[in-house]
Amino acid sequence: MLNVLARLYCLLYNNTMDYREKAESLFLEGYNCAQSVFCAFCDDLGIDFETALKMSSSFGGGMGRLREVCGVVSAMFMIAGLKYGYTEPNNTTVKAEHYARIQELAEEFRAKHGTIICRELLGLDVQQQSPVPEERTAEYYQKRPCKNFVGDAAELIAGYIRRNS
Repeated sequence: MLNVLARLYCLLYNNTMDYREKAESLFLEGYNCAQSVFCAFCDDLGIDFETALKMSSSFGGGMGRLREVCGVVSAMFMIAGLKYGYTEPNNTTVKAEHYARIQELAEEFRAKHGTIICRELLGLDVQQQSPVPEERTAEYYQKRPCKNFVGDAAELIAGYIRRNS
């Protein structure tokens, strides 16, 4: 039943909102930053919503709240991998092309926000924090710029896909 509802949800959002709006809406519903960006593209990627949620669940908070690479950046990379990734382990040319793509996406995000590191984006001094996520309250959304990062990442990867389709 959950999978049917999730699929209907994904179809509804794909028909009525752009990627930025979808991603931001998912974030405001309580999904983590990586899930919000990745799942905004689930229908385009041919992945059901529940599977997309599970695949991206570990990357929120800079990878499990370790505050490393921002979850929205990881989500962009996962989307790029599914759209353009390589499958030949010994083809260094294809690998290099894909890694160049990933570095381009990282640089676009970095140019807009100064870094791709979660703790730096949030102005935190520590690398690792509690694994317990903060409660999503009005105050949380007021103090965290994450919704903006979610929307920007969705726009960046959508723009990349449009330019390279």
